[in-house]
Amino acid sequence: MTLISISILISCLSVMAVRGRRGPWPPGIPVARPRLSAAGGTYEGSNGRPSDVYVIQERLIAVADGGGRGRRGHTAAALALGAVVAARPQTAGTEEEDLGGCARAARDELALAERATGLDLIVLDAGERPRLRYTHVGGGAIWYCAKGGRPRRLTTHGDGPVGTAEPEVGSVPLHQGDRIVVVTDGVVTALGAERMTALFADGRSPASCLDQLYDEMSVVEPAEDATVLVADFVTA
Repeated sequence: MTLISISILISCLSVMAVRGRRGPWPPGIPVARPRLSAAGGTYEGSNGRPSDVYVIQERLIAVADGGGRGRRGHTAAALALGAVVAARPQTAGTEEEDLGGCARAARDELALAERATGLDLIVLDAGERPRLRYTHVGGGAIWYCAKGGRPRRLTTHGDGPVGTAEPEVGSVPLHQGDRIVVVTDGVVTALGAERMTALFADGRSPASCLDQLYDEMSVVEPAEDATVLVADFVTA
């Protein structure tokens, strides 16, 4: 009786192992899951008043820059980012303007705190035609690099603080291996657009690219903190 029960249990487990939500799936074959594979960090500047805050999720990456104003700036950035995460933009609509609404929610939160900051947000729409939506305000930047191509800046520079400016929004189609980089203005000031263009396209993994950026910033030693988020679009 015991042997019969064990045999039945093993059979059930075998079926469960190869069956997904949409039917049978051959064992040993990975399930495709489009996502952003990312690495990020904040290089604390020499003024000793870090204020950047960032978040990395499977389909959402965001960074808020408190303007190098120490604890008060850090609090402002945290408020902005909290408003973004609470809005769950990766599930609340698929239009570019939906991200603009998210940025305005952050702006309204900051108006209550009488603070201003920069904000950059990217969201992955992983459908039949994957794309990246983004919104930007402030002195940071969002870069896009098609696999094997030359990086290009998606956002304009110096649009004013999120507490006062209208957010810039846009979108770009994605393919396996494409790269997105989000940086605060501390990185832009420290390394410059030409050097960042070379680093983003040299074929390194996100983690290795981040390490190289840290090495170069340690030579320059920027005054304000500098945040870098490097993400590759992967489908498996």
